[in-house]
Amino acid sequence: MSSPTCRGVILSDFNAANLADCLKSSDDLPVVESTVVPFGEAIPAMFQRNSEFWRGEPEFAVIWTQPQSVVDVFRDVLRYQSISLDRLLAQVDEYAALLVNLTDRVRFVLVPTWVAPTSYRDFGLLDLKPGIGIANTLMRMNMRLSENLERSAHVHLLNAQRWIESVGNRAFNPKLWYMGKIPFGNEVFLEAAREIKAALRGLYGHSRKLIIVDLDDTLWGGIVGDIGWENLTLGGHHYLGEAYVDFQRALKILTHRGVLLGIVSKNEEATALEAIRRHPEMVLRPDDFAGWRINWQDKAENVVELTRSLNLGLQAVVFIDDSPMERARVREALPEVLVPEWPDDKCLFESALHSLLCFNPPAITEEDRRRTEMYRSEQQREGLKRQMVSLDEWLKSLEVRVTVEPLNETNLQRTVQLLNKTNQMNLTTRRMADAELLKWARAPNHRLWVFRVSDKFGDSGITGIASLEVQGGTGTIVDFVLSCRVMGRNVEEAMIHSITKHACSIGLENVSAQFIPTGKNKPCLEFWRRSGFKPDQSEERFWWWLDAAYPRPDSVAIEGSLD
Repeated sequence: MSSPTCRGVILSDFNAANLADCLKSSDDLPVVESTVVPFGEAIPAMFQRNSEFWRGEPEFAVIWTQPQSVVDVFRDVLRYQSISLDRLLAQVDEYAALLVNLTDRVRFVLVPTWVAPTSYRDFGLLDLKPGIGIANTLMRMNMRLSENLERSAHVHLLNAQRWIESVGNRAFNPKLWYMGKIPFGNEVFLEAAREIKAALRGLYGHSRKLIIVDLDDTLWGGIVGDIGWENLTLGGHHYLGEAYVDFQRALKILTHRGVLLGIVSKNEEATALEAIRRHPEMVLRPDDFAGWRINWQDKAENVVELTRSLNLGLQAVVFIDDSPMERARVREALPEVLVPEWPDDKCLFESALHSLLCFNPPAITEEDRRRTEMYRSEQQREGLKRQMVSLDEWLKSLEVRVTVEPLNETNLQRTVQLLNKTNQMNLTTRRMADAELLKWARAPNHRLWVFRVSDKFGDSGITGIASLEVQGGTGTIVDFVLSCRVMGRNVEEAMIHSITKHACSIGLENVSAQFIPTGKNKPCLEFWRRSGFKPDQSEERFWWWLDAAYPRPDSVAIEGSLD
């Protein structure tokens, strides 16, 4: 904005001091300081260009009136008297002209719509009757006001009825009116302050322009790399499937307002794009996204790269992800990015999106509607990486804990489920039933452990499996399985450290891992390539000699024992 503090004037026919306090105390930007014109002087001040209240060049004005105070004919409606609609609308026209004239004193004028007075909330069957109903008359008045103000680019209506509805029964307190001439409860003023600040951000060009979303359990239910696009929870007759579709539909509607969509997801790009292209219930298709970074890199780095490739600043970005860890990572590394807390309940995704008051342009042009198309044509542009908190420092701050325990009756069911459903970080992708796996693990030369992962954000439960088959001086890693929910946090290295430490303790000479490729476990291969194990020529087996200890990642605390 043009200055660190945005100065405004509040004119009202009631005591608006609470609104000024809410604007000042709100943490949302911009910082606002406002002068409240005493309600007995508000209307005269609108006529007087030289009034003291306009001194100091305020940047905006909020004009909040009650309909019966500025439109005489409306008082007759409140008395159940017949009215002349033409005369009523003529008075609305006069008031609109007065509002437009204020633009020679301030840059922007914000006008909350008229709502019914406190004591007239229930008019029964007559409420929507033309010529007599209060609700019907207010609708006509607000619509006429809107039509008049449409001709001015600097006067904007705000929907006050929404503030009333969001607060409900607490919106009105007759005692406040009688004691302080305050017509609304303070929660209404809090809602008003939020929307006024959102309007100011939009008017000054600070609306968010890019939403970056995750995929798994955000745009659809399930991990596409594990279960395939055909088995995702999306659409159909499943209540969560319907919720995901509605969330996607709400995102697509925002693109019609000039908001761009992007993807940052830890996935195989080909697998994810196949789901977006082929799933019959997908609302969003590749052409709806301005760009994406679908890989196994740090998400904060990907957010930076994608944003720069679109020639935007980070202050234009909203990042939506179902993972608290990923949200915290991006929030800490990229403080300019808006990272809203996101509900665990998928049914609330759409309403959570609608509650974000950060997409608020004052107008929509044809160029806005074509914005995604234009950015998609430039998505190949390379961006520079922004300096940020290092990934190593971030991993240390997570306080990751890996707890090792042997396979037993208590953890058997979850272990089998993880073994049989995980595809991406899966060394051999073997599938076994409960009794079969338990029998294998109890063989004299076999070892099988499960790994629980937790950090300061919560407990992820059993997310890792490792097994070892001992023959002579060699230990062969048969299973190496890790849920993609915890990949990339040095859990993989902690697992290998534990396995090799155990192998050394029982006198083995080396440890090897035999990789069996599938169509989905390329991430596992890429991990073993950078693991420090030495590959054979075909990269089918990786080796570690136990004359050197495999390093324990210093960002992970390992608890429990493999003995």
